[in-house]
Amino acid sequence: MEVYTVKVEEATPANGDKPSAGPVYRNIYAKDGLLQLPDDIDSPWDLFSEAVKKYPENPMLGCRQVTDGKAGGYVWQTYQQVYDMTMNIGSALRRRGINPGDRCGIFGPNCPEWVMAMEACTSQGICYVPLYDTLGVNAVEFIINHAEMSIAFVHESKITSLWKCLSKCSTHLKTIVSFGGMTKEQKKEAENYGISCFSWQELISLGNADSGLPMKSKDDICTIMYTSGTTGDPKGVILTNKAFVAEVLTYEHLFRETDKVVTEEDSYFSFLPLAHIFDQIMENYCIYKGASIGFWQGDIRYLMEDIQEMKPTVFCGVPRVYDRIYTGIQQKIASGGLFARKLFEYAYDYKLGNMKKGLKQHEASPFFDNLVFNKIKQSLGGRARIMISGAAPLPRHVEEFMRVTSGSMFVQGYGLTESTAGCLTSIANKLSMMGTVGVPVTTIEARLESVPEMGYDALSAVPRGEICLRGTTLFSGYHKRPDLSNEVIIDGWFHTGDIGEWQPDGTMKIIDRKKNIFKLSQGEYVAVEVLESTYAQCPLVTTIWVYGNSFESFLVGVVVPERKALEDWALFTNVSASFEELCNYPKAKNYVLEEINNTGRKFGLKGFEMLKAIILDPTPFSIERDLITPTFKLKRPQLLKYYKERIDAMYDEVKGATF
Repeated sequence: MEVYTVKVEEATPANGDKPSAGPVYRNIYAKDGLLQLPDDIDSPWDLFSEAVKKYPENPMLGCRQVTDGKAGGYVWQTYQQVYDMTMNIGSALRRRGINPGDRCGIFGPNCPEWVMAMEACTSQGICYVPLYDTLGVNAVEFIINHAEMSIAFVHESKITSLWKCLSKCSTHLKTIVSFGGMTKEQKKEAENYGISCFSWQELISLGNADSGLPMKSKDDICTIMYTSGTTGDPKGVILTNKAFVAEVLTYEHLFRETDKVVTEEDSYFSFLPLAHIFDQIMENYCIYKGASIGFWQGDIRYLMEDIQEMKPTVFCGVPRVYDRIYTGIQQKIASGGLFARKLFEYAYDYKLGNMKKGLKQHEASPFFDNLVFNKIKQSLGGRARIMISGAAPLPRHVEEFMRVTSGSMFVQGYGLTESTAGCLTSIANKLSMMGTVGVPVTTIEARLESVPEMGYDALSAVPRGEICLRGTTLFSGYHKRPDLSNEVIIDGWFHTGDIGEWQPDGTMKIIDRKKNIFKLSQGEYVAVEVLESTYAQCPLVTTIWVYGNSFESFLVGVVVPERKALEDWALFTNVSASFEELCNYPKAKNYVLEEINNTGRKFGLKGFEMLKAIILDPTPFSIERDLITPTFKLKRPQLLKYYKERIDAMYDEVKGATF
């Protein structure tokens, strides 16, 4: 058996209040030391400016040309054109009094202007701060004020959202630049708060492409990325130039060691949010290599059409996207003739068998790749050669399916904003890594720390514990929140809150969360205890247990209903049934579900925090059934075990109705 990590430090025993910790491991490709930055690269700007010198005429940023409401082909701007425009914008920012170290917001969907605003900031040593409104209605206002943002770029589609909070943001915010234009009324309203407004072209006309650039340092703050993570206000994750560039270079390092690096011949499809770190790193990596970046239209209905038109070679998605691709293909296979189904099954098993023997995916069955799997490759444009899944765990059966049928090198990884995106990744063409998140990247060391209260022992024969990280791609703390930073960075180790299990080959498997917080499959964090306390305020609820996991996109629950309230509803609606019968009555279940979600809306819960389905149990959770502790806390693993069959059936029912 191949092992893909090396031990660089021994385990440490428990000491007082400090739990024991397992050995420290590195990637086998970093056995002699973590990847270090070259002396001549100080910031992401160096990655871009060097690419411009090498590939000035290469297409860099592209969008589909829309004429009379109909999208045509992609129209591209070259590296040189983008560079010239970026230099103008950077110069204009300085003329507006924005200096190195100041904060600049960027608010909008993926588009060329987003990237140019980012590059303009890095050219001048200005810290850019992505804005997004999915963290809640007050998030934009909070981030602008907390980051003390003096200027913000905004897409036309987000002007209304931004204008709603102008009255509360004008202390620091003095300039707004639209990626397009804005109305006279919008300009006038902003000016009433002392904020100057410019269109994209107006700002460019203020700049001078020949202006000089300030010196930049590896330790300068590149960006502050706000993330929800837990409850309360968003946290500003500070990422330095060093962390950002090192993350880009570790991707290059791993691709070079295990497969093929990205080149100027490649093209990347941009649709994961640029406001999140994963897509920023991928786009900066592609820029560093002189590759092309094509943007989707921003409408999920046209996603596959955009892919077909662009024909990318590099594609990154979240599990939900790959699950949809898998489901769509399975439906087509099921609706086909018997011969076609049998041929697909035979080809799949044949190729999978060869991959299990160690053959790379493109070597395992060229014949069936052309005869059977080519249609699947064509559905993604026909040129994809690198596919990456991130943000949440990918179901094993979907990962296997994509590895076998996509015609691409397919990997999944694990990362956080605090680790500048990927910190663990599976290695190309290593089928044994399926179901895991792989090994540490070449800038990171990892270890497990025991969590005695949950029964996880980092020193056991099967090491389990909280995943802890250190290295060059970690964040530098939370902006203005040293208290939160000190909670998670202890003795130089970042405590992720995720529970991992080392596998014999050195890969990591995510098995739990230290706190009752997890991601849904689309990447949204859910704090179930907060939801449960909110939903418990519904008069129909005696006790509630909310459940979800990182393989599903929605939440479900088990409710012990308030007997009298449910019986009163039955009397009012002329339903004659016992309490036990009511708990199995579909209309009663729908009524309770509707009232629970109404309570959630009343208290401002977000859409993904609503329940899609519930079980009504007439029997209270009890110590006798091992479902609660003596202090009436929910025992979540036991609840899942007890209700698992009904939970699985509930998910299947909801998903069946959806499709």
